[in-house]
Amino acid sequence: MSHAAQIGYFADSFASMKKILVANRGEIALRVMRTARRMGIQTVAVYSEADRNAPHVRFADEAYLLGPAPSGESYLRIDKILEIARHTGSEGIHPGYGFLSEQALFAEKVQQAGLIYIGPRPHAIEVMGSKLAAKDAVKPFDIPMVPGSGHAISDPVEARRLADDIGYPVLMKASAGGGGKGMRIVESSEEVASQLERASSEALAAFGDGSVFLEKYIRSPRHIEVQVLADHHGNTVYLFERECSIQRRHQKVVEEAPSAFVTPEIRKAIGEAAVRVAKACGYVNAGTVEFLMDADRKFYFLEMNTRLQVEHPVSEWITGLDLVEWQIRVARGEPLGFTQDELKINGHAFELRVYAEDPENNFLPSTGVLHRYREPQGRHVRVDSGFEEGMEVPIYYDPMLSKLIVHGRDREEARQLLIKAITEYEIEGIATTLPFGLFVAQHEAFISGQFDTHFVQNYFTADSISQMRQPTGEAAGIMAAYLHHKDGQLLKLPEDQNGRWYDRRR
Repeated sequence: MSHAAQIGYFADSFASMKKILVANRGEIALRVMRTARRMGIQTVAVYSEADRNAPHVRFADEAYLLGPAPSGESYLRIDKILEIARHTGSEGIHPGYGFLSEQALFAEKVQQAGLIYIGPRPHAIEVMGSKLAAKDAVKPFDIPMVPGSGHAISDPVEARRLADDIGYPVLMKASAGGGGKGMRIVESSEEVASQLERASSEALAAFGDGSVFLEKYIRSPRHIEVQVLADHHGNTVYLFERECSIQRRHQKVVEEAPSAFVTPEIRKAIGEAAVRVAKACGYVNAGTVEFLMDADRKFYFLEMNTRLQVEHPVSEWITGLDLVEWQIRVARGEPLGFTQDELKINGHAFELRVYAEDPENNFLPSTGVLHRYREPQGRHVRVDSGFEEGMEVPIYYDPMLSKLIVHGRDREEARQLLIKAITEYEIEGIATTLPFGLFVAQHEAFISGQFDTHFVQNYFTADSISQMRQPTGEAAGIMAAYLHHKDGQLLKLPEDQNGRWYDRRR
């Protein structure tokens, strides 16, 4: 389809896009539906047998059963999702994140069915879905990259030679997928063969692709990502950076925007680099470009996530933009209504992912019934949740219960509000990452901004939370407030600030 024909197609679709199907579940399904309802768009929910009584099912205008609880028999059923979309007269499909959101085949089949895919083009998903293909795509665009092999490695002899040239330590990484699977740190040449075999086997089991490549391991790395937004008219902007270095098992737990480590000069440079990455694959819609940053603030391209990110709310807080709204507007063919120069950072935001995991037991999943579930409230507090009191946390899906997001005029004010919101969050029946979030928020390394992706490894142990319970001053007082669900009046609240995205969302 030519560019002119494509614009005509979207112009024709603009007026008719009155109903969308949300091909997801839980908090992200609800989050998308709330924006769609505000825009006057009807929504269709899909659900598995395990989610029959879930909030997103009741919130939608229509809801249809996909199949049994396992995702392979429900949320990954492309044929069934498209059948429901046609049956309900949906004009568009929003994939959320997870499940089918980064499958080029799904995006392609949606378009072939004559529906609008609320996300990037299939080509961009395919290119950026492979770390090796992504690196090849961005090479001509002057993007800083970590020294590495640049191609898949399977021969231990070649791997050892390349690792010797790169210099130890090196990192073996799966080309497909993420989340730390198929990733091994190699400290010496003697480890190369065994770690190559393990990384490749793990990648094959996790992603169906055993391709592994080598790159220099960056010590004390920070995980910095940039939110980008692009339309079908050639406009691409960056919505500043997010700091995502507080992780466990290579999965993010606490995120913030902007980063306390990034200077204005670096912010401009990394933002412009992210825009070039997006242009390298003809990217359209919302996406995230991820970078590693070393202790000297040198940044290196890591990968691009071709979907909405879990942590997108912190970017919404500091820019005042509803990213889902702009995803829908872009998908309908509208141009962006602002330029890069018009975007400004307003305050500071934190997000804590509230997982059904036990931080005192190596973050192992915790399932059961939510005997008590009470969310914190406030103009500067946002909770994106897919659960309610009395619901059972299923074993079939990601263990995230909700996202707790706060916004303040500056980083310290936002941090204080995060602590207060955690103490007001009441969950009984399962273990969660709330006490871990409290530990992070009051740790000196976090307060000073001097931390990296090894925060958990360097500072957190199974005893950390129990030690917080001991009567040893302010930390114990905060922990006591958390444990007994007290109000936390010692903590300063920001003054009311009108015009925030969260206020408009309700």
